[in-house]
Order: sequence, then C-alpha cells, then structure tokens
Amino acid sequence: MSSLNFENLKALAQRFVFQLLQNNYDRAVSQFDKDMKTVLSEDKLKESWKGLTEPAGDLIQMNVLQTVEMEGHRIVSVRCQFERVTIDVQVVFNHKGHISGLNFMPTEMEYHPPDYVDTSAFHEMELTIGEGKWELSGILTIPNGSSNGSGTFPGVVLVHGSGPNDHDETIGPNKIFRDLAWGLASKEIAVLRYDKRTFKHAKEFTTAFMSNMTVKEEVIDDALLAVNLMRDRPEIDSKHVFLLGHSLGASLAPRIGQQGHELAGLIIMAGSIRPLEDTILEQFTYLYSLSGAMTDEQKTTLESLKVKVARAKDPELSEDVPSKELPLGISASYLIDLRNHPTKEILKELSLPMLILQGGRDYQVSPTQDYEMWKEELKLRKIVFFHIFPSLNHLFIQGKGKSTPQEYGVEGHVNEEVIELIVEWLKNHSN
Repeated sequence: MSSLNFENLKALAQRFVFQLLQNNYDRAVSQFDKDMKTVLSEDKLKESWKGLTEPAGDLIQMNVLQTVEMEGHRIVSVRCQFERVTIDVQVVFNHKGHISGLNFMPTEMEYHPPDYVDTSAFHEMELTIGEGKWELSGILTIPNGSSNGSGTFPGVVLVHGSGPNDHDETIGPNKIFRDLAWGLASKEIAVLRYDKRTFKHAKEFTTAFMSNMTVKEEVIDDALLAVNLMRDRPEIDSKHVFLLGHSLGASLAPRIGQQGHELAGLIIMAGSIRPLEDTILEQFTYLYSLSGAMTDEQKTTLESLKVKVARAKDPELSEDVPSKELPLGISASYLIDLRNHPTKEILKELSLPMLILQGGRDYQVSPTQDYEMWKEELKLRKIVFFHIFPSLNHLFIQGKGKSTPQEYGVEGHVNEEVIELIVEWLKNHSN
C-alpha cells in the first residue's frame, strides 16, 4: 500500500462527497482510477447521485461512518444524513489513493412511536388526493370506535412546511406528521396526511416550471383537495374538519382557510406572518452566529443575501427578474404571489377559531417576532388561543440551549404536551 493512511483517505472521501453535494461532478470523476472512469462516466454519476438526493431534502450532517481494509483496498464509508433519508457513500480506494469503487446505500431510519401513541386505538388506510398528473398518495388514520356515539370523528388535515416533504414530514430520523397523526388518532381524532406535490412529482418541477410556480401550485390546491376528500369520508364528521399547518403550511393556513369555506378551524404550528425574505435573512444570520465570529466567506454570503433580500422587497419587482438575483434562488413569481396575499389582510376577514402554537427554541420562526405578531394581530379575537412551549424547537421537539440544524438529526418526537393541547382544543370545538 502507499503511504496514505486512513486519516488521509477519510479526508479524500469527505472531499469527494462534498464535491457531489456541490454538483462538481467533473472534479469528483477526476479522482477515479482508469477502470472506474470507464465504468462510471460523469453523466452516469450525476444521474445516480441526483436521483437519490433530489427527493432527500436538505443535508443535515455528514460524517465518516467507518473505515475498513479488504483484499488490498481501503474502504471509507461516509454517512450523509438528509432530511428524509440517510445515504451511506462507500468509497473504495486503491493503493495509489485513487477511487476504484463506489456504492450508494440509502437507508430509511426505523420509526419508534412515542409513548403517547396507542397503536391498538386506530387503523390506517391509503387514499389518493386529486387525480391525473398531480395525484398524491395519502394516509387516513382512523380511530377505532367513537366516544360521541355517532360513529364519526372530527378530522384534521396536515399541511407541510417548505421543501419536498413526504406524508410524514420526515426530517432526519424524525417524522413529525406521523407523531401528530398517531398521537391524535390515539385520542379519537382522525388525521389525513399526504405526500407533498414537490416530493411525489419532483421530476416535474423543472427550472422552467418553477420560474412561474407559486404557493397555489405548491401547497394550496392540494390542501383544499385533501380537506374536501376528508369531509366526504363516511368516518368523518363533515362539520368538524380542521386544518393543521406546520411552518410554511402554518403561514399559509389563513389563506387556505379563506378558500376552504367549510373548515371548522385552523391549527397554526410555527407560522410566520412576515415576508419570507425576512425570515430567510434572519435564519442565515443566526446560523452564522452559532460558531462565534463569522468567517470572511460567511460575511460575503450574508452581504450578498442582503442585496437579494432588498431586490425581493423592491416595489417594482417583476416576474422577469432572474431567480439567481433573489434569496435562495426563489422565483420572482413566488415572492410576488406571497406579497399579493398578505396574511395580515387575510386575518382581518377570517373568523375561524384558531390555535396558534410556537416553540420557544425555534430559530426558523421567531418566538419574539413571528409569534408575537400573531398575538398582536389577533389579540381581540376571543376564538383564538395562543400557547408557547419554551423548550421546544421548530419541530416541536424538546431540547436545551440554542437550537441548530444538527439537532434535527437526533431522534425525537413531537412533545406530548403539544398533542394533549391540540386534542383538548379540537374536542372543545367539535361539540
């Protein structure tokens, strides 16, 4: 073997994976040995990697899992934990330190139900939301038996946060929507959850399509279809169907409620009223502050983001502005649509009962700004109830200290107090 030790190879393997994450496929392939370049071209590498990672969500963390030596080759396994799947990248090195083998091994983490779930208290059935090109897979969780004697149950439709979420709103080992569905169904509340359109039909969301996409196509249309589907189910009390939104879904809940005229109420978990570009800038500023003094690269990125945020706020912003000039590459159409439907104005005309919940350790939606803004806007409404949970993060999972993205990679569950409060509120509004 060469003088390369495992520490050197670990660094090479991590660099290789980082190049994949940065879409630098030419540089990644340059590390292949002669045989690997014949077997796996740059195009094939790109196709394989993107096929695995596009539906996986954002990267939470990356670390070397193990190193082994086998038949004259050294193998380094790098674990990439994405929001919805974990991918172990097995990199095989020859004696010269060139990559002579490569294997991608995606694994879904096992779900362990929280203690408040009674799996004998409910059953599940698969449903289809919508039809044709955009039809979605859904799961209806139905309690066994009914305490009200009618044979029907109040129902809740779950609406996801931003990004391509599956029906469980899987983030790392955590399945927020499964916690909610199983927790509520254990207490005689039926729940409908479904794959988000950007998850189920990821390949349809080309650059050209997304340049004209708004939250209507991303979220609202399917949420309204899900509400109508649940209302028509024989197991459901059609007069008591509620909508529960998390993150982006919570921010859009009033707009959905405005169009879903027969909804019985809204549950808003970590919703924001402020412009999207403001929360993006705040998140990046927070994340860059976690390690102390910002690096020069972080300062440059932040200054660039500020310019893009200012561009997004321009009253003359038009749909012709390229997405690369706007925060996170979001299209102008998307931002203009949000601007044209301000939540503050919608709330003035919305008379639905609302339960507004917030985690005190949430860095994505501010407990001191966003949550307080809800309270200010709705302070005179007797049918709106507010509650903040000081120790919970954006996923409503308990923790200590400052919340970080890495925290999402640790298995946890929606706090039981959240479930209990939602159940109590739902039953008070289902009589």
